[in-house]
Order: sequence, then C-alpha cells, then structure tokens
Amino acid sequence: MIHLPQPAHDANANAKGGDLGKLPEWDLSDLYTATDAPELSRDMDWLEGECAAFAADYEGKLDTLDAAGLLKCIHRNEAISNIAGRIMSYAGLRYYQLTTDPARTKFLSDCQEKITTFTTPLVFFTLELNRLEDDHLTKLLGQNADLARYKPVLDRIRAMKPYQLSDELEKFLHDMGVVGDAWERLFDETIAGLTFNVDGEELSIEGTLNLLTEQDRSKREAASRELARVFGANIRTFSRVHNTAAKEKEVIDRWRGMPTAQTGRHLSNDVEPEVVEALRDAVVAAYPKLSHRYYELKRKWLGLDRMQVWDRNAPLPMEETRVVNWGEARDTVMNAYTAFDPRMGEIAQPFFDKGWIDAGVKQGKAPGAFAHPTVTNVHPYVMLNYLGKPRDVMTLAHELGHGVHQVLAADQGELLSSTPLTLAETASVFGEMLTFRRMLEGAKTDAERKVMLAGKVEDMINTVVRQIAFYDFECKLHAARREGELTPDDINALWMSVQGESLGPAFDFVDGYETFWAYVPHFVHSPFYVYAYAFGDGLVNALYAVYEENPEGFQDKYFDMLKAGGSKHHSELLKPFGLDASDPKFWDKGLNMISGMIDELEAMED
Repeated sequence: MIHLPQPAHDANANAKGGDLGKLPEWDLSDLYTATDAPELSRDMDWLEGECAAFAADYEGKLDTLDAAGLLKCIHRNEAISNIAGRIMSYAGLRYYQLTTDPARTKFLSDCQEKITTFTTPLVFFTLELNRLEDDHLTKLLGQNADLARYKPVLDRIRAMKPYQLSDELEKFLHDMGVVGDAWERLFDETIAGLTFNVDGEELSIEGTLNLLTEQDRSKREAASRELARVFGANIRTFSRVHNTAAKEKEVIDRWRGMPTAQTGRHLSNDVEPEVVEALRDAVVAAYPKLSHRYYELKRKWLGLDRMQVWDRNAPLPMEETRVVNWGEARDTVMNAYTAFDPRMGEIAQPFFDKGWIDAGVKQGKAPGAFAHPTVTNVHPYVMLNYLGKPRDVMTLAHELGHGVHQVLAADQGELLSSTPLTLAETASVFGEMLTFRRMLEGAKTDAERKVMLAGKVEDMINTVVRQIAFYDFECKLHAARREGELTPDDINALWMSVQGESLGPAFDFVDGYETFWAYVPHFVHSPFYVYAYAFGDGLVNALYAVYEENPEGFQDKYFDMLKAGGSKHHSELLKPFGLDASDPKFWDKGLNMISGMIDELEAMED
C-alpha cells in the first residue's frame, strides 16, 4: 500500500453547524510511505546491524580513542539515533492518529521492542563516557573543534555520572523500558476510548472538554458532571496507572541514589533545582494578585455569588460566540508571525501546505495538541484537535512556534538540536504572544479589548498558576507514593489540596471534581514536565518586555537563540537579552506582566 497525501478532513460536523473549512491531515510519507515500505525494512535491518557493529567496534575502548576517533564514534551514534528516531516517529504518529486501532498499537509496540533490543548493546556508550577522566576529556575537546561542539551533550551525559548503575543493571533498565511504556499506552488508549453523553449527544473527551468554554452555563455544568461521572467510573484504572508509574520511578530513583523525585527531570532539563524552586515560590506567592484577583473579577462579570469549576474557562457574557474557521485561524497566526519577521512566516508556511498538521477531531485520535520534531533531516509534525474556538487559534500559534523552533534547531544535528524542556516552550509561548498582540491591536471597541485581555490573562493563569499547582500535586503524589500504595481517594485528596489554594476563594468545587487529575497526560508520560510551561511563560514575558523596550536587532538575537537548540545552557542563551533566570527577581518580570493586564481589566470597571 502506498501512503499518498491524504485528503483534507471536512470537519463541519464538529463545529455544530459552523463551517470550519477543510482541515489538514498528516502526510507521513516524508518518514515512510507505509508500514511495509521497503525503506522501513531497510532501515530496521541497518539499525540492527549498525548497533551490533558499533558495540563491537567501541565497547571497552572509549578510553583509547583520540579526538578524531571519539568524534567518529559520536557521529556513528548520532546516525543510529536518527534512524531509530525516524522509525519511532512514524510508528508513534500513526498511533496517535487512531490510538484505538489494534493494528497501529501492535506496529508501535513491535517497533519499540525491536529498537529496544537492537540498542541495548549501546548502553555502554554513556557509561564509558562517564568513566573518562575529566582531564582526559578536556584535552580531547581542546584538540578538535568539531568534537568540542558536542561538549554540551557530553556535559549533560556526565551530569548523570553520580547516579549511574553497573553496566548490567543499566542494560536491564533499558530493556525494561518497554514495560513502563505499556502503562503509558494503557493510559492513552483508555482516555481515547472514553465516551461521554451530554444532553443525549455522544462525545469524545476533546468534544466534552470543549463544552467547558460554551456560553451556556447549563451546558458547561452538564459537561463537567459527565466528565466527573466517566472519570469516576474509570478511576481504578487511572489510579493503578499512576501508582505503578510513580512506584517504578521511585524504585529507579532509589537505585540511582537520586535525592528527590524531581532530580531526574531537572537534570534532563539542564536546569538547577534552585531555579525551579525560585519559579515555583514566586508563582505561589503571586496567587493572590493573579488568579485570586482575576477570578473575583470574573465572578462579578458572570453575575455569580460563587464560581463553580465549570465557570473557570467560561466566555465572558459580552463575548460574541463565534466559530473561527481554519482559513481565518491560519491567516491570523501567519500574519502575526510574518509581521514579527518574514523569515518566521516562511518557515511556518510549509506546515499548512505540505501535510505537516493534523487538525481535525476524530474518535480515537489522541486528545490535546503537540509538535513532534521527528528527526533533523525530515521536519516536525503538529497535531491539533481544532474545534474553531478562539483558544484553538492560540493553540495553533503555540504548536506552530514549537515547529518553527524545531526547524531552526535542526541544523545542530540529532544530539544537539533537542532543546531542554525549560527552553522548549519559549518559541511556542512567544508565538502565542505575537498572535495575541496583533489581535489586540485590531480590537475595535473597549468591550472587544476587554474580552481579548481577559482571554489572555486566563491563558496565562492556565499556563503559569495551573501548571505550578499541577507541579505541586505531582510533588505531593510522588512523596506520598514513597510511603505506600495510594487509593483513588488518596490521590483525589492530594489533587484537591492544591486546587483551592491556586484558584482562590471565589470557587466552590462540585463533587466529582476531585477526579480531574485522571486525564492529564503529562503526569504519566513526563513526570514534572509541567513546570516547563510556567518557566516558558515567565521567560517569554520577560523576553517580550525586552522586545517592547528595545526592538532594534531583537529578531536576529531571537533567531540565534532558537537556532542554538540544545547547544547552550539557558544562562548563555539569555545573556544577549540581559536576562538571568537564576536571579529570583527574574520571575517577577513575567508575573508583573500578567498582573499589569489584570490592573487594566480592573481599571475598565471604574
């Protein structure tokens, strides 16, 4: 079967009478044309042979290599990462298009198991790199400029040195990785397979969550109660997944001697624990002037004595309910990107023209949105669940920002292109900010400006306040799991312990809301990922303030930062902008921007 570019998906039905236009679907043929494509078989065979040859050529010998020899070794390792990444990108993206299809699940599992088996002999590579003496490695790096390029990668690998286990145990953990992946897939398939019945209409989770932004309060309430009912009916499965994932992490962390459950994430993010804690503390201290103050305003706008959870993302009463069709969404984002710098528009254009975006909502498709970089000699793919809400336009701006970042960083090569999560959210949140500012400039009335400002404040609260509350929930969850098995009620109680504090006194919490931790994928797929969103938002707000104060030459510095990928530490990347994330006052810059927008909204009330 040849995988040709797929026809655009006509999603009119999803828009409830509104015309979304033709929504694009992925054309994955730039990776492989089909699961039985000869190129895929060729690459799988090459991978098996090259992994074995790499181990035969280098195991036990890294300390004997000169600078040129170590560079060649790294290049071969990079080529292996490229082919393995290409295969897994293809298998993974096909799976996310239809997670309920057993054939796609089997193909993904089979690819994962084969590649895990092939690459197990490569575990020695990082272990032996970490056994090299510092002086010896420094000397080699000094002898070869091409090798010295890889110093940031080597530094990140060597940061794991204190937590390294024996060669045999490391190989065992590598092989066991597919078991942990199976729990993640159980979570994905359970979520994608859920059906919700709201006012007689059967919906997926995306369609149901979308109702929480409806103007009709009874519709929002019905959706919330149905979400609570379905999560409650499946809570034992979700509890089992979270218990198992947290216990697996605890065992591995204990064997490695990691001081906290968060240590591994901080290491992979190349960020100091004290920087993350400064961010967390600054946000929590700002809850009263941000979320508490904003939701009190919103309570008055909605004419309510008390807010319920289904009012959190409600549109304002004066907000016009409208469907933004795909063409308008595309043009809005593209115009904002091009106005900032024409180069940005040029990089973004192929996403719309060449099947790099999968936009429509379909039963069985993974919920949410992401940008997947695939490998550096192909291109990223963006997944959306587009329903025509104004917030969906911001999601497009966000994910397209990731895509632009990934395209720009690709020249760094497979090992250096990947940006630590703390900086991975920079381009995405900046893309949102550009789009928002352009839309705000076009506001024709005070009421329109108020609606836009309120929407942006809500998005920022969701990105900063909510994600730090999620981070606190995870910290509590992993700490509690270390003391023993957690019942669903235990996890529910931990979830509720952060909700009131973060959202503020304007809210009541309906019975059933305590289960809403169940559907957040980051808790299962990427423990402690969530603080990266708050990091990115704070960083972008500070960056945007620099741009507004001194726009001259900003674009070139910004592009240089994105092109660097993972080749520089956050301190180096921010230095040209006069910013320093290790300064506790740094986070106040970003939080003050949000607070300033709330000031403007309050002033409109007078």
